[in-house]
Amino acid sequence: MNHDAALRQQLVTLLTSSEAHAEFEDAVSKFPEELRGKRPEDCPHSPWQLLEHMRIVQWDILEFTRDPKHKSPEFPEGYWPKAPEPPDAKAWDKTVKSFLADRKALCELVADESVNLFAKIPHGDGQTILREALLTVDHNAYHLGQLLLLRRTFGA
Repeated sequence: MNHDAALRQQLVTLLTSSEAHAEFEDAVSKFPEELRGKRPEDCPHSPWQLLEHMRIVQWDILEFTRDPKHKSPEFPEGYWPKAPEPPDAKAWDKTVKSFLADRKALCELVADESVNLFAKIPHGDGQTILREALLTVDHNAYHLGQLLLLRRTFGA
């Protein structure tokens, strides 16, 4: 059994499938437009803010793994849009497309057998590609759950 190939396949599956949670595409594709910028009482984020946050964080993780000159946004303000509403009618779909493109790039990186998943990223401080992929899986699943909870809270 090729453990390396099996690990790579499992990581790609975790990034793209609904093994233990809802699929990203299903959760965002039918999210009612009129609810995307709404916040329930005492809720800190709208669906738009959660979606854009997921995109920003995944992009940041991907760029950190690929580009030694990458500068991450300021934490935490650089990772969250300020306004609860999307800036325009096309923003939701644009963010979804960007999220999916970055996820695909991360999957390609993970699947590339020439990439050592366990090697420390030279410009990091101990991180590995494996760690960054698992961090992305965890982060996306967490906020996808929040997004779905908001959808149910709104009765959609």
